[in-house]
Amino acid sequence: MVAAKYAKAKEEAKACVLKATAVSLTADMWTSINMDAYLAVTCHFLNDSNELKTIVLGVQHFPQAHTAAHLAAAKAAIMEEWGIRHKVTCLVTDAASNMIAAGRELNLKHGVCIAHTINLMVKKALDQTRGLQELRNRARKVVNLFRWSTTAKERLVQIQVQLGRPTLKLMKEVETRWNSTFLMFERMYGEREPLSAAMSSLQTDVTPLTSAEFAVVEECLGVLSPFNEATVELSTEKKVSASKIIPLMKMLDYTIGEQIPQKKQPWPRSLLNIYFVSHTPRPPATQLPTAGEDAGPSTSTGMFSAAHYNGILFSHFTI
Repeated sequence: MVAAKYAKAKEEAKACVLKATAVSLTADMWTSINMDAYLAVTCHFLNDSNELKTIVLGVQHFPQAHTAAHLAAAKAAIMEEWGIRHKVTCLVTDAASNMIAAGRELNLKHGVCIAHTINLMVKKALDQTRGLQELRNRARKVVNLFRWSTTAKERLVQIQVQLGRPTLKLMKEVETRWNSTFLMFERMYGEREPLSAAMSSLQTDVTPLTSAEFAVVEECLGVLSPFNEATVELSTEKKVSASKIIPLMKMLDYTIGEQIPQKKQPWPRSLLNIYFVSHTPRPPATQLPTAGEDAGPSTSTGMFSAAHYNGILFSHFTI
């Protein structure tokens, strides 16, 4: 029964894809909880009503070595299966060398996912900011206490109800999840009052964050918030995002530049400074590629600027 429904849904999706005159693809490698590798390929296109549509073409088990040749062969097979081999205008992946080489082997225009790049920059800045790692470790211990102890969890809910607040759970920082440090800090800071009250009534070796540490968290949220907003804006499926890249990157540069002199805590200031050192340089507007020039696959902003000046429809790109 499930197999029959799947086959029907796939045929309907394939019919929808075949009507498109042009499509773009996004691809990524995933690892399951059992450490099995999977290749996911998603198709993006405009339908007859000019609505942006997204269809997952496949999430395939990928036991072979993650070489460019193997990745290219798997993607080529998926494109042939769905009948879109000559309709693909762009392939967007992360900046891994094997992914870039696979796109080159397929002779497809390749773009680096700017949202992924932004989060790599943020992760690098977080990891290199002295002192902040200890604060993150302590925050994770608090989160784990309220996620794994039923007594702690119930006590937090009781106090939230008593204070007339919504019963919100703490959020865990996850290595591979975008913006998870921001989300963990944001939830902890928002729930700091019931959280402190709950921890004061528990018998635990986990120490709560101090008011001084929450002051650091507050300033870190100010630093990380623009990156979270940019990532969310670029990750939408119902709207094109390529044309937003340059304005968003300009917004980030301006916002972070304005924040540096305003930060009182040393760790947020260090985080801001590391971002400026580590982020990928981008060409100023006066140096954007002109029609016919190749911006290169590693400069995503330049690549999409070149696409704009060459008259390529942004609607065929998704990030």
